[in-house]
Amino acid sequence: MSRIIDIAPSILSADFSRLGEEIEAVERGGATILHVDVMDGHFVPNLTVGLPVVKSIARVTKLPIDAHLMISQPGRYAEQFVAAGAKMVSVHVEADAHIHRTLVAIRAAGALAGVVLNPATPVGSLEEALAFADYVLVMSVNPGFGGQSFIRTSIDKVRRLKAMIDERKLPARIEIDGGIDSGNIAAVVDAGAEIIVAGSAIFGTSNPEGAVRELREATVQWV
Repeated sequence: MSRIIDIAPSILSADFSRLGEEIEAVERGGATILHVDVMDGHFVPNLTVGLPVVKSIARVTKLPIDAHLMISQPGRYAEQFVAAGAKMVSVHVEADAHIHRTLVAIRAAGALAGVVLNPATPVGSLEEALAFADYVLVMSVNPGFGGQSFIRTSIDKVRRLKAMIDERKLPARIEIDGGIDSGNIAAVVDAGAEIIVAGSAIFGTSNPEGAVRELREATVQWV
């Protein structure tokens, strides 16, 4: 059965001195989503970008911006990222004690709401939240830094999550982020992932446009 497979380059690995050019390159390559990692130095041990950068990117791209909030108390800021231009906003189940309220608020603000699982967080932690999410982001590395190695047990995790979604007849899609490249993308798509985030495998090359095309071609049998 054909599926929509989205390639979502992560600007965490891009050259920020020429970010506009980098975004144009992945657009030409066929990227369909732009992934933005927001880190606060508290929930994860790194600081990255925030609302002003998302607002600036929204002015230079027609791609939907996927804001992944790796921050403490994401419910305080989620709607602000929608207002800044994000069309997708995801929050970590580990960081939000009121995740139902946050997911509902993201949807009410006009964006797709996502819930994120760290590598050691079980799929079962989504038992109640899944019905209120438009997508689930499975982290296949520990969040905080780009360029990490793919955790292979993530493939089975995606498969189990897909089974849970199908069993409940929910429309939620599965996103995966961390160490994805041309060598493992087919396996994660086969397991059920449909939104594929890649950073180093795209922006770590001399040809980001071609790298996006290569990843897309590796998923063509499912499209």
